[in-house]
Amino acid sequence: MKTKKFTPKDVAKIAKLARIPVTLQEEKQLADGFNATMNVVDQLFKVDVGNVEPTSHVTGSMNVFREDDVDVTRTFTQEQALLNAKRTHNGFFVVDHLLEE
Repeated sequence: MKTKKFTPKDVAKIAKLARIPVTLQEEKQLADGFNATMNVVDQLFKVDVGNVEPTSHVTGSMNVFREDDVDVTRTFTQEQALLNAKRTHNGFFVVDHLLEE
């Protein structure tokens, strides 16, 4: 499996979609970096993992989670949390919308 090679033009398109300004020099550097990364991915696809047993983790640690005990002496009530809010509605913070339609 051969991966598509990234060109500076590809980087410019990605940068435009992400609204990230990049210079012509950065486009070239990023294309080279993307291609180096994809070369490593290509090598990983060549590794024979047919006899490897799937695993969800490699440490062998079991049940490392603690009990979820709430320390009520260190928590605010809803009223306390909203006390200094500029605007609230029905027990919630009110903020201006950030995304355009």
